[in-house]
Amino acid sequence: MSTAGFIEQMSGAYTFQGPSVYLGAGMVQGQVTPEVEVRIPLKTLNRHGLIAGATGTGKTKTLQVLAEQLSVQGVPCLVLDIKGDLSGIARPAEPHPKVADRMKLLGKEWLMEGNPVELLTISDQPGTRLRATVSEFGPVLFSKILGLNDTQQGVLSMLFKFCDDRGLLLLDLEDLKKVIQYVSGEGKQELEAEFGAFSTVSSGTILRKLIELEQQGAGAFFGERSFEVEDLIRYDKKGRGIISILRATDIQDKPKFYSSFLLQILAEVYQRFPEVGDAEKPKLVLFFDEAHLLFEEATKVLLDQIKTVVKLIRSKGVGIFFITQNPIDIPEEVLAQLGMKVQHALRAFTAKDRKAIKQAAENYPETDFYQVDQLITSLGIGEAFFTALNEKGIPTPLVHVMLRAPQSRMDILTESELREIADHSEIAAFYNKTMDRESAAEILTEKIAQAEEDQDAGRSGPPSRKEKGALEKMMDSTVTRQVGRTVARELTRGLLGMFGIKTTTRRRKTGWF
Repeated sequence: MSTAGFIEQMSGAYTFQGPSVYLGAGMVQGQVTPEVEVRIPLKTLNRHGLIAGATGTGKTKTLQVLAEQLSVQGVPCLVLDIKGDLSGIARPAEPHPKVADRMKLLGKEWLMEGNPVELLTISDQPGTRLRATVSEFGPVLFSKILGLNDTQQGVLSMLFKFCDDRGLLLLDLEDLKKVIQYVSGEGKQELEAEFGAFSTVSSGTILRKLIELEQQGAGAFFGERSFEVEDLIRYDKKGRGIISILRATDIQDKPKFYSSFLLQILAEVYQRFPEVGDAEKPKLVLFFDEAHLLFEEATKVLLDQIKTVVKLIRSKGVGIFFITQNPIDIPEEVLAQLGMKVQHALRAFTAKDRKAIKQAAENYPETDFYQVDQLITSLGIGEAFFTALNEKGIPTPLVHVMLRAPQSRMDILTESELREIADHSEIAAFYNKTMDRESAAEILTEKIAQAEEDQDAGRSGPPSRKEKGALEKMMDSTVTRQVGRTVARELTRGLLGMFGIKTTTRRRKTGWF
């Protein structure tokens, strides 16, 4: 088909009535056609997407373009920055002749400006501290982090239930360690009276894995204050959506923790956000870099939950984008739910690579304009195959697109620049304040100490009235009554009974903006 026919067909396919995001210009026979503006309707961006391609082909810059264009349109984003190279999105781009030439070729003015950014951290890096309690993770996700087998996971679930029934808060790793210590000794009889025989071998294994996790630095993540996902939906004074960047360079070598952490975020967002149906634009868009880490360590049960979340979370007005090197990194059931696909170049160095390329080419709509399996290996940097859903939910024709350049800096920020952004945060002071409420560790430490005193005094049999009175006094305290409304009562843990997320709503803080 001629270039004129290409322009006519593609221009019609990528012209939309409602608001849209400009991604770049169509290409045919190696030539850029500025008349073909490749756009994405905002209202279909909650149908999720994939950004794939070999290292160095421009995946990160595509993510950057999407996030900053969504921000301009008033859509907040959460970006997981695994490689640490996305912080530059907060500052304007710096002049560069090659980038200027690209924008001129596209027939667009190159505006250089930064974006409103909130830095999040799960370590000691500058930014707003992201925390979650052990109870919020629940036994299923926590078992995944620890790499427990089915028997050990059953023991851990029993420990969670034991704590729920007694109003023992599991806030940090120390709480869980103290529970294991208690039920392996002084509290074993109490546990077995309710749940039957208890294996101290399994509890010992769980304890050793907890200590190992603590030594990897994960202990800093568990505790209070818990981050409320509603704070991902915020705007600056110009109405631009704030881009929350989680700089997670220090967890990329901990795939189990990384994938469990992402699942916890997904489950929390799904549970807490109300249904919105088909809105004119997404409420929030999540970008998960290095997505293979999310799937390669997942059990079948957790994979089923990921698939379920991806299918259902769109009704909450939330879009999810997976960024990975090859589409085969994504399970087929999940890949089928991704309405938008940006495919950068793939490399064919081995027979396995060639097989993967052939399979990737088959994931895209048939086209008369390109030999996809051949062209996919020769796409230039910043070029990609693209298809999305139009406003009626119908896939658009596959198009070879030259992508626009980001308006923000295509490089990392300096430490001083990062610190400046963190210092101007409106929520960092609230979340960076460490809380240490009375929880399982403190309560059980007191009970263990009392039991040791009773043993030293030569007493035996049921707990003394003094010990019971101390526990009753604790249960009547103001703090425990306040938390009892959300924890001591029966917890409906888990998205679809699996994830371990509380369904009660935490009280919103006020007066800190």
